[in-house]
Amino acid sequence: MIKSKILRNQKQISHYFFNQLGGTSKGIYKSLNCGIGSKDKITSINNNLNIVSKKIGCSIKNLVSLNQIHSNKVYKINSIPKKRLMGDAIITNKQNIAISILTADCAPILIIEKKQKFVGAIHAGWKGAFKGIVKKTIQLLKKNGCSEQDMIACIGPCIKKNSYEVKDDFFKLFKNKNKKNIKFFNFRKKKIYFDLSGYIKSQFYDNGVKKIDIIGKDTYNSNNNFFSSRRSKKNRHKDYGRNISVIMIK
Repeated sequence: MIKSKILRNQKQISHYFFNQLGGTSKGIYKSLNCGIGSKDKITSINNNLNIVSKKIGCSIKNLVSLNQIHSNKVYKINSIPKKRLMGDAIITNKQNIAISILTADCAPILIIEKKQKFVGAIHAGWKGAFKGIVKKTIQLLKKNGCSEQDMIACIGPCIKKNSYEVKDDFFKLFKNKNKKNIKFFNFRKKKIYFDLSGYIKSQFYDNGVKKIDIIGKDTYNSNNNFFSSRRSKKNRHKDYGRNISVIMIK
């Protein structure tokens, strides 16, 4: 488990970026797999979600997750949804509702707006980031009276630039959208590498949010104990576990 340096002092919230340790799952899902969409045993996943809920300080029924689709769809919730919503970001100003994001190389982002007492959770892979999920979330927060100056964001553990090799068409997609995006790519030995967390940070800056923490853990590096889709594919595993990141107003 990891806490953000700039969120940990916000006593009105509880938050964690969980890694793969401390759960009950076995095999390739060992051990804190929280991925409802994985092929792990549902009893193990539920046991793991119970562990997470207790650590955050809520009941498991108050732990809200999304059916993530790499979109720019954002929801404001005032109560526990009756079914999993389809999208990639949630905001709320209600106490004791823990909002969560599942990742396995994509970036989990947790946000707090101090004055209006909102929290947010974003799932940002390259597709969601490219489609503007960060901007859409900030816009919805502002629509609810929040100010960019009072927002604090933390980009959690995700695949880092030295591990994120991409193809030329990927690079051209970003370059054609905005030539300034070239700065998020490195070129080494005829290979191209993408800085996902750097790209996401720039989107916060461009939309007025300046207080940003980036957790430097690379999910692809097995020494960091996070589930990784890319690493699992490299190891020819048929599936992979998901890390969970959670934030809640106490």
